[in-house]
Amino acid sequence: MARNYAKEDKWESSREQKKRRAARNRARREAMRKGLVHKGDGKELDHQGYHPHGSLDHVPVRVVSRHANRVRQPPHKRRSK
Repeated sequence: MARNYAKEDKWESSREQKKRRAARNRARREAMRKGLVHKGDGKELDHQGYHPHGSLDHVPVRVVSRHANRVRQPPHKRRSK
């Protein structure tokens, strides 16, 4: 199935998604200040638990490799053909 770029753009520019992205960026900057991660180190912050909606501001995080964070993602609902 082809990607629906218009739908993706609409979601990425929504108020809820902007706030979630800002929270992820804040968490990354805080970890950089603490010396847990560095630019270009291949590490990401894993927001522990499953949080499909709402704010990520008070969610505990841990430093993991990019690969580990991407593999651990919850399964997505797949549309039947």
